[in-house]
Amino acid sequence: MTELQSDQLSKPWDKSLPEPSSYVRADKYGVLRVGDYRISLDSVVYSFRQGDAPETIQRNFPLLTLEQVYGAIAFYLRHRDEVDEYLRRQEALWAAFEAECDASPSPVVERLRALKRSRAGQPS
Repeated sequence: MTELQSDQLSKPWDKSLPEPSSYVRADKYGVLRVGDYRISLDSVVYSFRQGDAPETIQRNFPLLTLEQVYGAIAFYLRHRDEVDEYLRRQEALWAAFEAECDASPSPVVERLRALKRSRAGQPS
């Protein structure tokens, strides 16, 4: 085995580093997304909060790479207070949307509900 020259030891990485990548972005509506996909940061964070491992999250969202999942989790952990507040606002928006839809359902929803009620009254 040959001895390493001292200049070889001083530069263990001799390639240029890639630009830092961003794992989380805001779409035109202000929704936080992971990578270039429509997968919301909400989905990744909720899975993480439920105790899912990054590998499990990646299997549940196969468009994402494991690196993107870890990047999204790291983003969440670094900005936990801001992301938690964002998630609270998202939940409030969703609740308001649901209430609005329940208050004035479309004709299709009304027909489906009527069909469900009629079937519930029939014996199996």
